[in-house]
Amino acid sequence: MQTTYIETQQISFQDFKNQILGDYKLGRISREMSYLGRREVLTGKAKFGIFGDGKELPQLAMAKVFKNGDFRSGYYRDQTFSMAVDALTIESFFAQLYADTSVEREPASAGRQMNGHFATRSLNEDGSWKDLTAQKNISSDISPTAGQMPRLLGLAQASKIYKTIKFEGSEKFSKDGSEIAFGTIGDASTAEGHFWETLNAACALQVPMIVSIWDDGYGISVPTMKQRAKADIAEMLSGFQRKEGELQGCEIIQVKAWDYPALLDAYAKAEQFARVENMPVVVHVIEVTQPQGHSTSGSHERYKNEERLAWEAQFDGLVKFREWIVNYSIEIDGKEEIIATAEELNVIDDEAKKMVKAGQKNAWDNYQKTITNLIHSVLPLVENIKGQNVEIENCINQFNKIVSKSKKDIFHLVRKTLLVTRGTNSMERNQLMQKYNEIFEVEKDNYSSHLYSQSQWKAENVKEVKPVFSESSEEVDGRVVVRNNFDKIFEKYPQALVFGEDAGNIGDVNQGLEGMQEKYGEVRVADTGIREATILGQGIGMAMRGLRPIAEIQYLDYILYCLQGMSDDLATVHYRTKGGQKAPVIIRTRGHRLEGIWHSGSPMAGILNLSKGILVLVPRNLTIAAGFYNTMLQADEPAVIVECLNGYRLKEKQPDNLGEFTVPVGKIEVTKEGKDVTLVTYGSTWRIVMEAANELEKLGISAEVIDVQSLIPFDLSHEIVESVKKTNRLVVIDEDVEGGTSAFILQQILEKQKAFRYLDSNPLTIAANDHRPAYASDGDYFSKPSADDMLERIYALFNETNPQKYPAIF
Repeated sequence: MQTTYIETQQISFQDFKNQILGDYKLGRISREMSYLGRREVLTGKAKFGIFGDGKELPQLAMAKVFKNGDFRSGYYRDQTFSMAVDALTIESFFAQLYADTSVEREPASAGRQMNGHFATRSLNEDGSWKDLTAQKNISSDISPTAGQMPRLLGLAQASKIYKTIKFEGSEKFSKDGSEIAFGTIGDASTAEGHFWETLNAACALQVPMIVSIWDDGYGISVPTMKQRAKADIAEMLSGFQRKEGELQGCEIIQVKAWDYPALLDAYAKAEQFARVENMPVVVHVIEVTQPQGHSTSGSHERYKNEERLAWEAQFDGLVKFREWIVNYSIEIDGKEEIIATAEELNVIDDEAKKMVKAGQKNAWDNYQKTITNLIHSVLPLVENIKGQNVEIENCINQFNKIVSKSKKDIFHLVRKTLLVTRGTNSMERNQLMQKYNEIFEVEKDNYSSHLYSQSQWKAENVKEVKPVFSESSEEVDGRVVVRNNFDKIFEKYPQALVFGEDAGNIGDVNQGLEGMQEKYGEVRVADTGIREATILGQGIGMAMRGLRPIAEIQYLDYILYCLQGMSDDLATVHYRTKGGQKAPVIIRTRGHRLEGIWHSGSPMAGILNLSKGILVLVPRNLTIAAGFYNTMLQADEPAVIVECLNGYRLKEKQPDNLGEFTVPVGKIEVTKEGKDVTLVTYGSTWRIVMEAANELEKLGISAEVIDVQSLIPFDLSHEIVESVKKTNRLVVIDEDVEGGTSAFILQQILEKQKAFRYLDSNPLTIAANDHRPAYASDGDYFSKPSADDMLERIYALFNETNPQKYPAIF
């Protein structure tokens, strides 16, 4: 086990002095960065600014107990901490402020996140994992208030899991589970449900986690007393305080943001509790100040009175730190020792200002050099084309008048020039066109890459292994297929684990995990509380630390509880770090059909629209679902797999190669061939479509049925259009609401595959009613597309074309 801060504090006075002055200097550098950063925004060189001024001292104290292998999950004001753990430099701070797209200069997000959002790079350039135990780790920040909390739970729980689980390569992720996960949150954000859900779960699970609450008394302009039941969050949390001898609850420590010695003591104690006793700790940091207010979008003078502003000036952490240093003296061997005089601190202050100004200038010059080089590469080509064209000459003149030019201005000039010269075939225009294509590809990578994996382990690259059947293959319930496949998964992948409501002891509500906890233990097959947002968070955090979690959300309707985390965090991890981090969690859920308003909704369009960045897989039976699990465990991307709720008791032939066969993502399957109309569907609706297709055959209509299987990615090889070429008619059938997933599927087929060219009639969508499905078989029949609905509406297509052959039904 790693030593703790308390155990390493036998140092000489000179070392103590150097440590204090080093902290003071770093605090001053951070403060000057905040001051200069605000000026850069207000003078128009940056878009927006939000800074960590006022929080320097507690972040310095927190950094002292942050070890290699530890993780932080925070929000956007932790610049001092990030500098203290060598995850941020002055140059990279300003590069992010300017939105510099260079990964080398802005490694946190390559300009994709606004300033104050920090991250370390967990991955090598090829997408493989770095040794996370050899570095201090910051999981990529997000802005949504308290949105960082669920992920924090998973980061902490991973340490607990690594105490008992080992696998090939696990030494890159943990040293016997000795790591702590640190969380940071503003006090007003503790009013969010994610905070309470996370802390509740952490106290129940007893994971090594330290949550720092920066309490400045306001949530933007709203005072704390209007945020919570109690203004003092520590008082409010008193019921969470653990009792001696109980493995529940947490430790709560309150400390003032301007009291440097007390802060060191508070974080030293917090580390002991978390690293040694493996329990959650809340550090409530009170009397925090915000010298520049919330952000550059407003002034705190609008909502703070003169008395409050005067108090903040007096109790500014760096002011109090300076007073403490100047007044500190100790007698050692009969000699009075001091840390520094006011004059010596003034020298440090001046050095800090110079360092920040120099760093800012370097960052700006590097950023501007990119712009200048781009201008030099295209402007001569535009000049070559202008000739006697007045419109292009005006465009160049307008461009030259822009004081602070951006990429947008350059591209506008080039595109306007190409528009004006359309229809012209000249060497000069061709050269500009070639250059435009070249620079556009660069910017496409800068702004749009890494939404999905680009590594050799991306799901699309997983080799298809077909299920093997023999004469001895059994006909079993669908739930048995997925259960026995999970058995093989847990045997094959020691890093794989599953958790969710009822997932452990009873083997999930549909017995798809029956007997797995008994066989593989409570660590790998675990029950959770009823708390979907943090079930997802467990998955995200664990996946960020090299485990392969399967986070079970009991029903598809309940995924709405964690949709915010899916959308704002999981779906954007790889993108917002430009390939620097990944979280290949599998979200297991079940849904569709029969069980009423809260258990058979199909909010697929919401998932599709809000979670781009996560694969969405919709198997029609449990064998295909099992194959998708086998696929995704070989991949390095997150996915949601929706099992068919009404398929667990239906018979399926069990493959002989459980745990080995894979189902390719983005691959459709033609389940019935036909020549008159193409029917496209997925999931539970497929069975009903097949029923309708068979009835249509009796009416002389040959329907081809296609199961898309995978919504994201969708039909990568464009096979559906080949079917439409043959049938010349297209019907998309879906149990989502009108304009939901069916609209997405239609857009993919008509626009991307250009199937509109081959249609002899309007494309048709058959969807559910816009309300939630009513209960039971009759509710399902009247709420969602029935076989009768499908037959009648598809038949009507042929009635329009040939009413004599296909007379109207009604």
